[in-house]
Formats: sequence, structure tokens, C-alpha cells
Amino acid sequence: MSQATAERRFPRVRPRRDTTAGARKRRDLREKGIGLLLFLAGASSILVTAAIVFVLVYESIEFFRHVSIVEFFTETRWTPQFANPKYGILPLVCGTVMTTVVALAVALPIGTTVAIYLSEFAPHRLREVVKPALELLSAVPTVVYGYFALQFVMPALKYVIPGLPTFNMLSAGIVMGLMIIPYVSSLSEDAMRSVPMLLREGSYALGGNKFITAINVVVPSSLSGIGAAYILGISRAIGETMIVAIAAGMQPNLTLNPTEPAATMTAYIVQVSLGDLPHGSIGYQSIFATGFLLFCMTLAFNVGGHILRRKFHQAY
Repeated sequence: MSQATAERRFPRVRPRRDTTAGARKRRDLREKGIGLLLFLAGASSILVTAAIVFVLVYESIEFFRHVSIVEFFTETRWTPQFANPKYGILPLVCGTVMTTVVALAVALPIGTTVAIYLSEFAPHRLREVVKPALELLSAVPTVVYGYFALQFVMPALKYVIPGLPTFNMLSAGIVMGLMIIPYVSSLSEDAMRSVPMLLREGSYALGGNKFITAINVVVPSSLSGIGAAYILGISRAIGETMIVAIAAGMQPNLTLNPTEPAATMTAYIVQVSLGDLPHGSIGYQSIFATGFLLFCMTLAFNVGGHILRRKFHQAY
């Protein structure tokens, strides 16, 4: 059978192309609709953030119309609910910083060590089990961590430090550190795993073992990702609420001793939000001034972390 005869008997069915103006218009409308939907999804986070900042700034301005900003940053007493109120934020800032320092002292070395082990030394099967198990810790409610600090960690610390108060920043900071270990270890391990294998092979060719390669090649090459994990851990520790509200106490105390009780900025916001102060009063507006300062601290850490990541990324 010749080709011409076969084509006559079995003609090829070619797909029709809808090239009409109406089809093109419908296709353009669908594309524009999808683009608009994606734009709204991306802009929603910006709008929510802007709304939060607006509320914080507006209420903070109302607060600072009655309270001097100099007193706010220099007064060493924070007693907005007393008959003679004092509005010095330093005790709350000090409590926040101390619990964060204790948490980072626990989370950063342990999280980085776990990330190095999972990335460079752990067998594949063990990594597939350990990493999801670590990430499950971040799903535990923080109120559970708070009672864990109060009922388990604090009694254990009393054997080491006799006379330790029931509420103290040390136990709260330790449990906060345990809570943010998954954030540090998981993101750091992902950054280390993304380092090209050629760099490791080059180190092995020069006589380096796994440990030397991990410390001198893998970690420096992934510093931008490790820095991002550290910044996330710091922001998470600063903004933690329930652990410090339960285990650290709610007594504003200007001290650098982690074994003493203290109140943090987030714990104070929880305390006032329970409804003890009337809405619109100066004491109630103080939670917005505290929240705005907390927002500025977190923003400063994130901006600083972004700058450091860019520098490390350019250097390596």
C-alpha cells in the first residue's frame, strides 16, 4: 500500500487550534485572574503586618501622651497597676533578655551539633527517623513546655542549686532552649546538606577526615543558612509567652541573676490582657507600648540577621 493510498484511507486527525478572538480573550482573563489572586495572597501578609504596626503605633502614641518616653526607658520600676504607678520598661527588658540568653546558651550549641551530626555523620535511615522526631518538638504546645519547666526542670535544678525559687528565669530559659532546638537544628541541617559534594570531596582529597571537613568546609560554606536558623531561634525566644508566664514568674525584677524570678514583656502583656485593667486606661495602653518595643527588637534582630547572611553569602 502506497503512502498516498494509506493517507486517503486513514487520514491523520490534527488537533484543532482555538485561535478565535474570544478564546484568546478568555485565556487572557484567566491569566489575569490567577495573577490577581497570587498578588492578593502575597499582599495579604504585608497588609496584616501594616495593620499590626498601625495599631501598635497608634496606641503607643496615646500612651506616651501621658508617660514621658525618658521615664519609659530610664525608670527602673515597672508598677503600672499600683496607686503610684511607675512606667520603667527596663525590668521587663532585662527579664526578656536574660531568659533569651539562657535559651540560646542551650539551643545554639546543641542544635548546631545535632545539625552537623545529621548532615555529615548519621546514616540515612537514622536521619530519616531523628529529624522528623526533632521537628515534632516544635508542635508541642508551649503551655505544656511551661508546666514541664515548673514540674520537672525546676525540681531537678533544686538538687543542683539549693534554695532556688519556684519561679525563676533559669528553668524557663532552659526549657525555651529545648523548645527552639528543632528550629536551629532543622534549618542548619538543611543549609549544610545544600553544600555541594565537590567541596567535601576536595577536602577528602587533601587528607581531611569527616570531622575536619564538617568544621572547616561545610559549616563555613553554610553560614548564611545557619545564621538564618540562629536569627529565627532568637526571634522565637524573645517572643515566647507561655513558658515565661508560667515558669519565670510575673514579678518585674531588674536583675541579671537568672536564678531569680522576673517578668518578661510577653508575660506582662498576658497578665494585663486578662482583664484586670479597664480598656483605654494608661495601664491598658502600656501593653501596646511594650508590644511595640518588642516588635522593634524582633525587627532589629531580623534586619541584622539579613545583613549578616548577605555578608557571609558574598564571602563564601
